[in-house]
Amino acid sequence: MDNKAFVSPSSSYQSTDISNRNFVTDVTDSVGTGDGAAVATGNMGLSDPRSRDAAPLLQSDLLRSLSGISSMLGFSGESSGVKGLSTFSGVFCPVALSMFSVMLFLRIGFVIGQAGILVTLAQLTIAYVIILFTVLSLCAVSTNGAIEGGGVYYMISRALGPEFGGSIGVLFFFANIFSCSLYVSAFTEALINNFGPGGYAVDGAVPSGRWYAFLYGLCISLILLIICLVGAQMFARTSLMVLVVVTLSYVSFLLSLMIADHWLSISLPDDNPYGKTDVNGTVTPNMTVYANYTGIRSYTFLENLYPKWTIDYTTGMHMNFALVFAVVFSGITGLMAGANMSGELRQPNISIPKGTLQALLVTFVVYVLTTCLLGASCTRTLLQNNYIVMQNINIWPPFIFIGIVAATVAAALSNMIGASRVLFRLSADRLFGTLLHVATFHRNGNPVVAVLISWVLVVTFLLIGSFNVIAQITSVFFLLSYAAVNLACLALDLTSAPNFRPTFRYFSTQTSFLGFAGCIAMMFVVNPASSGITIVLLLLLLIGLHYAGPMPASWGSISQALIFHQVRKYLLMLDPRKEHVKFWRPQILLLVANPKSCLPLIDFVNDLKKSGLYVLGHVECIKEENWQFDPVQKEMPYWLGLIDYLKIKAFVEITVAKTVNEGAEHLIRLSGIGAMKPNTIILGFHDSAPSENMFDKGKLLRNIKFAKLERAEVVEYFTVQDLPSLADTFVPSDQNGDIFSENYSGGGRHLSAVDYVRLVNDILRMNKNIVLARHFQLLDKENLLKTSGYKCVDVWPVDLVRPQNASVTWDNSSLFLLQLACILSMSGKWKNRIMLRVFLCVNSMQDMQRKEYQLKEMLSQLRIMAKSIILPWDHVICHVNADIVSDSSQMSNSADLNDMPLSFLKGFNELMRRNSSQSALVFLSLPPPPLDLSKAVKYLERLECVTDSLPPTLLIYGISSVISTAL
Repeated sequence: MDNKAFVSPSSSYQSTDISNRNFVTDVTDSVGTGDGAAVATGNMGLSDPRSRDAAPLLQSDLLRSLSGISSMLGFSGESSGVKGLSTFSGVFCPVALSMFSVMLFLRIGFVIGQAGILVTLAQLTIAYVIILFTVLSLCAVSTNGAIEGGGVYYMISRALGPEFGGSIGVLFFFANIFSCSLYVSAFTEALINNFGPGGYAVDGAVPSGRWYAFLYGLCISLILLIICLVGAQMFARTSLMVLVVVTLSYVSFLLSLMIADHWLSISLPDDNPYGKTDVNGTVTPNMTVYANYTGIRSYTFLENLYPKWTIDYTTGMHMNFALVFAVVFSGITGLMAGANMSGELRQPNISIPKGTLQALLVTFVVYVLTTCLLGASCTRTLLQNNYIVMQNINIWPPFIFIGIVAATVAAALSNMIGASRVLFRLSADRLFGTLLHVATFHRNGNPVVAVLISWVLVVTFLLIGSFNVIAQITSVFFLLSYAAVNLACLALDLTSAPNFRPTFRYFSTQTSFLGFAGCIAMMFVVNPASSGITIVLLLLLLIGLHYAGPMPASWGSISQALIFHQVRKYLLMLDPRKEHVKFWRPQILLLVANPKSCLPLIDFVNDLKKSGLYVLGHVECIKEENWQFDPVQKEMPYWLGLIDYLKIKAFVEITVAKTVNEGAEHLIRLSGIGAMKPNTIILGFHDSAPSENMFDKGKLLRNIKFAKLERAEVVEYFTVQDLPSLADTFVPSDQNGDIFSENYSGGGRHLSAVDYVRLVNDILRMNKNIVLARHFQLLDKENLLKTSGYKCVDVWPVDLVRPQNASVTWDNSSLFLLQLACILSMSGKWKNRIMLRVFLCVNSMQDMQRKEYQLKEMLSQLRIMAKSIILPWDHVICHVNADIVSDSSQMSNSADLNDMPLSFLKGFNELMRRNSSQSALVFLSLPPPPLDLSKAVKYLERLECVTDSLPPTLLIYGISSVISTAL
């Protein structure tokens, strides 16, 4: 990577005199993302620390106006003109109208007649409590940062992430479509009731029937389409006028109750067969049936106090609590109407909470008042069998019809424009790739194509016909959307992130949870089947977006924040003082110079960790003290990319030091956190063998979706960049004439034999287990595990510095050797594919059968499934003189591999080659390194002699107890 792409943090702030041109450029870059994410420049986007400081608040009108850059950036004029709706016109009006909609004039009487006054008030209270909790969550989320178009979808997607946000966005889009169809259907119902056959206003002025109703709905939807195509300003003006009309209509209803305080006989609709059925079940089609309006009377109030479930005359379904609640809730689902207009609001962070709460309070008071007044003035028969009862008792009936038309049209308009904004934002975010690309077309900020698509879907769903059937579907979709809003707020609150500090304070974890639980519970109360299907659709969308959808620029992942919060909590609970050998697991630090020469080893250690900690450690050697940039920041993305492509579960730790030894010591001491610290260090073997580029071999790098870096970039970095390979790090042994030479002892990135042995000694002094890996360039795990039959993994627990104890002593090191081999046999792909073999070398004069029995008994006690093999090695141990054996037994602490004859080591190597040459892996005890560093070269030469021509080999020296036989 070109170093010019990186700028020193200090250099970014050397001058406080920033030109307007540079400031405009920075803000343009940050605003252009649309979500506050930094725009990556160059390969990694690290060219300037300021490029990572793209705060979303720079997108708000307030900072644009304060900075005086609106005109410079082109935010004035037509494009910004649409962002001018106030709290009243942009939030209060659409929310109030959507929540009045059908319920106020067409269904409140039906609900009272079925459920009674008490249950109706209870249902309204339940619905409004759920809505209130949702509004509190909505207010919290909407006041926690800058909001753009897309309303609820925008908030959820930025809070919960693209997968969850995208799936909820799709369902919320269809919820608005269904709701728009619901209100258009209600309009056609009112039209036919007033002007159809037997109509209350004019009898037979318009024909009735399924397809005529569809035609009327099509006509009114065309009017809605025209208004939406004109734009948000037209919608705001229309909403304001409609609210005035609805208010006047409702006032006329209140006046009528005071004026018409006497008995009235009101005819039931001609299309109601249940009102014309006698006690014998006979229907008289031409009979006119009347029901009574009593005026406000206490006995009428008491008569209507309790529920009385009957058949709905439009659907033929017998009503119950759930069905009536679906009608109630579907009529008051407009609380998101203001949030849907977030892209057109002047100050969405202020307008959305203020306007929504005001509308919520006003509509609740109106519904409670209407319930009590209608329940006290109309008989149950009238309420159950006449949807337009409010029109029948009005002093001038057309007032209510006008109110119905105004409320339903305004609510439908609000849903259509809301649906189009959600669809436009979904397409702009490219969550579904090019599938919705056509919906991104807009004219002066108005999403024309999204409006047209929304209109087509509304017309399609009008074919369902029945208002009450659409109501159940609408309620389920909206309840799920509201549950997502509560979940978003709950998740943000649980993360305890410092940046979650909404200006709206009247919410809590409890209100968010109750809102979420209430929404989910009410979904299944309304319609269990539809709720189950909807949740399945949500999961399918979520899974599809996660695995197949193109992910956008990072919006921040709530899952990462929640994981951090929980991991931190449990890490604090993980006490290193409570460690016990029964629950020991390997926590491995693998020190890597350049992964290109040790990919098989990196992949293999991932199998060896057995749900333990796995850390890849790398030392970047830099002698200069004044860095232009931090090399760790440059390298880390490539190491993380390597982990992604290898599909291993590992952490990466990179440090900067003047020498490899110094850096390795940093990593060994500081890697991990709390009780999760490495207990086992793995090093590559020190030899002068030429390194191989393992990127050119095998298929260890898998294909992954949504990679931060392309695979070719990762390969190129580790292949082309000036990183030392494993062999390059080691200075060949024949160059170590002067073991204390300045060139090779502690000489930067190169590691001499002295430095290597010193590092091994340091690891043991730090009470860490040590593993040296050799010949792992020969390991082809994929082909190895694909071949039929078992592959052997051989364990040689032979103490080479005390050969006389080879069949007697089982110390911590030998047990650690067995433990690692056993862990490998329990690991995923290796399980049931390998056979462990444990070799015990004995003198022929010893009782070999007894030794074999002892070995099998020990393996049984350790619960290790392995084949025990007893080998006579008289021809090997004969090379060791008695004097050496005696000295090593008397001075066990100072036993040295260098004292062992080379012929003995070669003989043992020959013995292993004869028995393990076809094995997959060899586990071998590592003789302790010499404390006298003048013997380092000789020590490594002897290790090389022991392991020559073997399969991939692990030389292991254990410090700690790792196996328990206790229960």
